[in-house]
Amino acid sequence: MAIPIAYNLRSIRVRWTSAAVAILGIAGTVGVFVAVLSIAKGFNATLVASGSADNAIILRSGSTNEMDSSVTLDQVRVIQDAPGVARSSSGPMVSPEVVVIRNFALRSSGTDANVQVRGVSPIVREVRPQVHLTEGRFFQPGLFELVVGRSATHSYAGLELGNTIRFGGATWKVVGIMDSDGSAFDSEVWADSSVLDQIYHYPQDIFRSVTVHLTSPDALQKLKDALTSDPRMQVGVTREKEYYDKESRAMTQMITVLGGGVVVIMGLGAIFGALITMYSAVAERGREIATMRALGFGGASVVTSFILESLLISLIGGLIGCVAVLPLNGFTASTMNLQTFSHLAFAFRITPQLLIGGVIFALVMGFFGGVFPALRAARRPVAAALRAL
Repeated sequence: MAIPIAYNLRSIRVRWTSAAVAILGIAGTVGVFVAVLSIAKGFNATLVASGSADNAIILRSGSTNEMDSSVTLDQVRVIQDAPGVARSSSGPMVSPEVVVIRNFALRSSGTDANVQVRGVSPIVREVRPQVHLTEGRFFQPGLFELVVGRSATHSYAGLELGNTIRFGGATWKVVGIMDSDGSAFDSEVWADSSVLDQIYHYPQDIFRSVTVHLTSPDALQKLKDALTSDPRMQVGVTREKEYYDKESRAMTQMITVLGGGVVVIMGLGAIFGALITMYSAVAERGREIATMRALGFGGASVVTSFILESLLISLIGGLIGCVAVLPLNGFTASTMNLQTFSHLAFAFRITPQLLIGGVIFALVMGFFGGVFPALRAARRPVAAALRAL
């Protein structure tokens, strides 16, 4: 015979002060749990959004990112003629690129932060159609002109449309603001690759990477086979989306591990809070438990009832924690990309899956906080408790 759930609801209402302490502890833990994972998810989503299934990125063989890669002009010419490369009226849809890390002052603090300045081909917008101008125009080849990402122009001083800024020994003019729908390119500054090479005295025939627009997503293997089998080409070919996914892993793992440590400590505190609450309930309700046992409710019913009560408390706490953290969804923050050592703006991403995970985490804490007091309640001597009535 099962104990009615109304009994547990009445118990929570009567002992609302101790229940509230447990609820708040669980709510705080769930809130931190969801917030930490939303940071990792947002960082990963920002980088993954930079890649396209229709693009391939080509680096020197053995290189893990653009910063330690080099591709020669002769290799670029081979890539342009390779099978699987899309073509437009401008020619092969290939963008040889260079990357420079440059310090700019943050608007919020005035301190310097690393910004990725990317030298691109004039046809880069055909290669990356997700990047579009929101203000101004695109840079003209051969001129000291910049196109700035939406997040970069908001984060750094001096990168507003029409401003001039000096770096690399030259004076540059911001002629356009671009938006890439929340990808990493929103945190970058773009210039003509040949001009950037000239300013930083890089060899004119050396690039960091080459981005290729494919004739179709299925053409990647054809391109990869052609380039990797060519003895002139010591390169690696990766789908752009997969490349940026790998770029995000180090940072997302670090966020998850460090944040997970905090969540575990808070979770243990929340479990102890639930334990104290439920042990207190057992101590206060000795006569009630004995009476229910005398009326025919078995030990299993008592255990189930107390675990259910603990789960109800944790469910309320979990829901409160999830609701409390919802305003963070879409909040923009920035951190350093450990692969490029440049700052990257990203938005917190609180997904339904994260919220469901938060509620499940709350229920797990509630179960472990309620199971031992429940077992103690079921083992209380019935006769001794009834004599005290």
